[in-house]
Amino acid sequence: MRISTKSTITILLILFTFRVSGQAPVSVCSWNLKDFGRSKSDSEIEFIANTIKGFDVIAIQEVVAGYGGPQAVARLHSALNRKGNDWDYTISEPTSSVSVNKSERYAFIWKKGRLRKVGDAWLENQYDVEIDREPFLITMNSGGKNFTLVNFHAITKSMQPEREIKYFKFLPAVYSSSNLIFTGDFNVPQSHTVFNPLRKMGYMPAMEGQKTSLKQECINNECLASEFDNFYFQKARFKHTTSGYIPFYKAFNDLKEARLISDHVPIFFEFSLN
Repeated sequence: MRISTKSTITILLILFTFRVSGQAPVSVCSWNLKDFGRSKSDSEIEFIANTIKGFDVIAIQEVVAGYGGPQAVARLHSALNRKGNDWDYTISEPTSSVSVNKSERYAFIWKKGRLRKVGDAWLENQYDVEIDREPFLITMNSGGKNFTLVNFHAITKSMQPEREIKYFKFLPAVYSSSNLIFTGDFNVPQSHTVFNPLRKMGYMPAMEGQKTSLKQECINNECLASEFDNFYFQKARFKHTTSGYIPFYKAFNDLKEARLISDHVPIFFEFSLN
């Protein structure tokens, strides 16, 4: 079927109107960027920017707490600004971890033409004793509707991250008027029973059975190891359009090279608010 030029222009105008009015779905990317600091070269920053430039907002975990972490986020922000959109960003203070070596920062980077930050982002301090790297929250506005991202990096699997994830069940009551989306590196799969209280409140994972961490090397073309990264959202409040991951490692000769960028793949979640 041939589409007339007039029809094509009409379709483009409709799509443009949806995008400008904020009615188009919002796309969120979450990425554990493994020691994101001064060790990242300019070419690596450029690669990361090219990988994530298509999303509306980026949640980053494992920003180095000390010197170099905020600078790396600023470098990434500059790289994104050179690619045709106007971006803004915010970085957390170092988490109040029991060990200085375990403390990290989080970051959010977003397209100013798509989203508006509501108030200041904040580290959740109500459970900063129970949670080693307390989550970093930001409220964004899209088309007059707000949603709040809860950015989190759990302790390692050997340290039983379920011991701190269990406190997430209290956050929907704390932020009862907010549309929460939990995201990040949980170091446990979505099938773990620690998520049952959230499930009972109507929260569901964006992905099921999807591995997101990199192996040391690919075996029989299998390069991913564990189901650690995900999004959790309340089905009654969000319409889930699509979700998945970006196999960025395929751009490299082997996983050793890819792991210089990260040992996790970026994941994404596209949604609209009900």
